[in-house]
Amino acid sequence: MTINDDTTRTELEAAVFRRLVAHLRERSDVQNIDLMNMAGFCRNCLSNWLKDAADARGVAMTKEASREAVYGMPYADWKARYQSEATPEQIATMKASAAGH
Repeated sequence: MTINDDTTRTELEAAVFRRLVAHLRERSDVQNIDLMNMAGFCRNCLSNWLKDAADARGVAMTKEASREAVYGMPYADWKARYQSEATPEQIATMKASAAGH
């Protein structure tokens, strides 16, 4: 099936984004560095992309607001509750991955 209607496409894409964000909120055990190492993006990337989209449309949005939209709470609160210190292995994997790009 091909979606030829732009409104329907946008609605479906928005639903997928909301489901992805909800999934990442539920999986607070998955660290951002692990997402970066495995998928090449993380929650911060999503929040940056959201802000970029807002900026492109002339919608006022701060970095803090875009992060809260993705994390479901202020970023500092999420970090304090869920973020653990990166292991040397995680950091090495991230550096190796970054060097390959």
